[in-house]
Parts: sequence; structure tokens; C-alpha cells
Amino acid sequence: MPLPPMAPGLLRAAAHPEDRLEHVSLHPGAEPCPVAGLWLRVLSLREAERTATALCLRALATAPEFAGWSLLRAEVPLLAPSGHSLFWPGDAPSEGSDQGGH
Repeated sequence: MPLPPMAPGLLRAAAHPEDRLEHVSLHPGAEPCPVAGLWLRVLSLREAERTATALCLRALATAPEFAGWSLLRAEVPLLAPSGHSLFWPGDAPSEGSDQGGH
């Protein structure tokens, strides 16, 4: 079943001010299941995952458009700092750096 196109608005409507939701991004074609990306202004990974879980469960419980949907998991992807790849300069595996971190 496809993710409701109004899902970002439903998630924003379920957010409380203390959730500090900044942005919602949908990835309906992600495999093996659709993904909703929530940008939260929080201080830790643990807090982000707890907040995202609570917000999603709240939206699933209150929006009839989510009937039949369930939350499989809420996890924070690791992102590189802006302007960097996943590796720091000189640490790319193709360059053979085995000297450790900087």
C-alpha cells in the first residue's frame, strides 16, 4: 500500500512544540519500505530517536490516513559534516590510509 501523499503534513500536524520538528522528507520508493525523514532540533542521537518514535506513533494513532501502517523502527543515519564525504580528507579507503584518525 502506498504511503499517503499527505504524510508530511500529517506528521507535522502530530508534532508538539517540544518535538522541535524542523522538516519532513518522504522517500516513498525506498526499499524495502517507505521512509519518512524527520529533521529534529535535539541534542543527541538518543533524543532524536525517542522523539521521532513518539511523533510517528502519535501520527499513526491519530490520522485515519495511516490506517494499516505501523512504525518498523526509528533510527538516526550518520551524516558527514557539510562539504565532506563520509570520510575525512586523506582517510578514504581508496587512498590506503591506515594511520588512524586525525
